[in-house]
Amino acid sequence: MGMFSKRQPGRGGSTSSSLTAAERQNQGSVAALETGVYDDTPRPFITWRVVAMGILVSMGGLIFGYDTGEISGFLTMPNFLQEFGEPDPGTGKYAFSNVRSGLIVAMLSIGTLFGALIAAPIANAIGRKHSISIWCVVFMVGLIVQIATPIGKWYQIVVGRLVAGFGVGALSIMVPLFQSETAPSHIRGSIVCAYQLFITLGILIAYIINYGTNTIQSTASWRITMGIGFVWALVLGFGIMLFPESPKYAYRKGRTEEARQTMRKMLGVSANHRQVARELREMKEKLDAELAGDDPWYKVFTGPRMGYRTMLGISLQAFQQLTGANFFFYYGTSIFTATGLSNSYVTSIILGTVNVAFTFPGLYFVERFGRRPCLVIGGIWMSVCFLIFASVGHFALDQIEPTNTPKAGAAMIVFACLFIVAYASTWGPMVWTVTGEMFPYRYRATCMSISTASNWTWNFLLAFFTPFITSAIDFRYGYVFAACCLAAAATVYFFLLESSGRTLEEIDTMYVTHVSPRDSKKWVAPDDGEDLIPNRGVKKEEEDLGVEKRVEDRGGVL
Repeated sequence: MGMFSKRQPGRGGSTSSSLTAAERQNQGSVAALETGVYDDTPRPFITWRVVAMGILVSMGGLIFGYDTGEISGFLTMPNFLQEFGEPDPGTGKYAFSNVRSGLIVAMLSIGTLFGALIAAPIANAIGRKHSISIWCVVFMVGLIVQIATPIGKWYQIVVGRLVAGFGVGALSIMVPLFQSETAPSHIRGSIVCAYQLFITLGILIAYIINYGTNTIQSTASWRITMGIGFVWALVLGFGIMLFPESPKYAYRKGRTEEARQTMRKMLGVSANHRQVARELREMKEKLDAELAGDDPWYKVFTGPRMGYRTMLGISLQAFQQLTGANFFFYYGTSIFTATGLSNSYVTSIILGTVNVAFTFPGLYFVERFGRRPCLVIGGIWMSVCFLIFASVGHFALDQIEPTNTPKAGAAMIVFACLFIVAYASTWGPMVWTVTGEMFPYRYRATCMSISTASNWTWNFLLAFFTPFITSAIDFRYGYVFAACCLAAAATVYFFLLESSGRTLEEIDTMYVTHVSPRDSKKWVAPDDGEDLIPNRGVKKEEEDLGVEKRVEDRGGVL
């Protein structure tokens, strides 16, 4: 007996002819689940489809990480300096001014800021997976502009990075969004964290390629590195078309059967499994509640607990930058040249390897220990590392002749690595996870765009102003990051709810019902058959009428 063998009326017995076919399909299918026969067989912990989705979609992170790593190496690459730098009249050596290096590095972040902001409406209009393909094309256009740059025209590099930034910024929204809406709840955190894993992998690959090409005495030294970036965009752009649309998006568009089949395949269960039925029921309850009210754009700040969540998302994404990680990733080769190392590319590869290696534990920690403990401990750990790094750099390192203080330089490298251990296993991957979970579907794409725009804004500010700041206060800059890391840990402790193992609909309910962050791990979700919407049982009939009127007001469009 199939779970959809009977058609049942919607909530409260309403069968109004004003409902669209999509609305009737959604209500009828989920109502059938309430009387169907459920399959309660144990579900597999993970399926090959989830693994494939996690790996392929995370290529968006590899695109971002690769670009970050390559530009770090370009700033000290002999041919890149000769072609786009400025000669020193005294020594004849080429170098970048603070303004020029700041623009080359930071212009990507300006593009990512705007890409992040415009990604949401496009994703809501044409779907998640098609948006990902489009933004891969935009990124490749930016690469073409950069590779085609004539000798001396450094501003064309800047323009190309701006265009590529549109794609990188949009993908930084679309990848965690698609993963959080598609992955099963019990491993959602690990799958979304894979995005950060691929960022770190991209950084490392770029470091290694730069190490191999930096001695080439022609423009091939940097054009080869740029050109390899096409591979990642092509794999993601074409590969995503092999996957179904996000089940949350499909359901909201009235494609209930498509959503059900996608969930069934990702969970590795039968079509009438209890978990599939439960998630469909939760999606229907949330959709009914949303259709009963208005949804103007400002509801991302004024909707139920939306101001709290939106500001929290903005803060967490900002703090991910203010931890200071990109201080090492953007300017790593320059920083370690200042500590007296003869080959700073080697040190960058070491840091990149640490970054990749310790992101793997983060995939385990996020589900085993939860989001909140990891982020709090990680913030404190990073703060201590920066305090020591800054103190040694300012008080112990001979900044005029670093080779006179080799132990100080070695200590700085050690604590840089320890910082990256903490960042890679906590704040690097987990911020993408929590900002992909905390918003309800209606506002999720928009709120993730706003939150991630905060990340890219600070990315730009740090990338552009870091050369000026380090020139003025040298390694004392680390004290600023140490304070920000402590503030980040406090923000998580006092404001972020624990969301490990929860469905997205349950997480929304936790925020709406004002669950205390410190008690959120112990919160018990309603049993099957109970309503996720607070006080909804008192107003069911009124809400049914509201849903129908809402559909009528939209001209019959769900």
